[in-house]
Amino acid sequence: FIAIHCITLLLLISSPTMSEQAEGSRGGLFGTGGRFSGQVDPIMEKFNESINFDKRMWSQDLRGSIAYAKATQKVGILTEEERDTIVAGLEKVMEEWAAGTFELKAGDEDIHTANERRLTEIIGPLGGKLHTGRSRNDQVATDTRLWIVEAERDILKDIATLLGASAEFAREHIDVLMAGYTHLQPAQPIRFAHWLMSHMAAIQRDAQR
Repeated sequence: FIAIHCITLLLLISSPTMSEQAEGSRGGLFGTGGRFSGQVDPIMEKFNESINFDKRMWSQDLRGSIAYAKATQKVGILTEEERDTIVAGLEKVMEEWAAGTFELKAGDEDIHTANERRLTEIIGPLGGKLHTGRSRNDQVATDTRLWIVEAERDILKDIATLLGASAEFAREHIDVLMAGYTHLQPAQPIRFAHWLMSHMAAIQRDAQR
């Protein structure tokens, strides 16, 4: 099944009937290259894209690119003028995302290609130099880690709210008794507050981790 699937994908990419490129496709900047002479079929691009869910990482991707531009200037890959131009372009892209005016186009496979495509539209071919010595795997790992760290902070705030509300609820119902259970069978009476806080203790450990 896997072999058939791979062969089907190869046929989709290399079929001579797919030489016409859809408007907005990745084109020269992100073309297939290698062994394939034709362009990627729009159906294959749609199948392969992840932009609909990784666009939430636009801020992390742009901040990572700004840091990368500064780092590559320090080792001599970019000049100071090129760095400043690229950073200014990335900041403009960031402003568009923040204002909700960033326009996704056909061929924007993921957040990385979308941002780099827009950067190149703003500052010209120099935008492609941002990718020097950099793989999309680097961007995926960086963006994902940054996004997770920030998402965890939001979750920790929610956990703190839950712990506080549960502690207050347990205090208000300290005299409520209930049947404890062991091995799915009723056991000795316990306080409802004790049972509730036993679950909160587990959640607190998760937060500490």
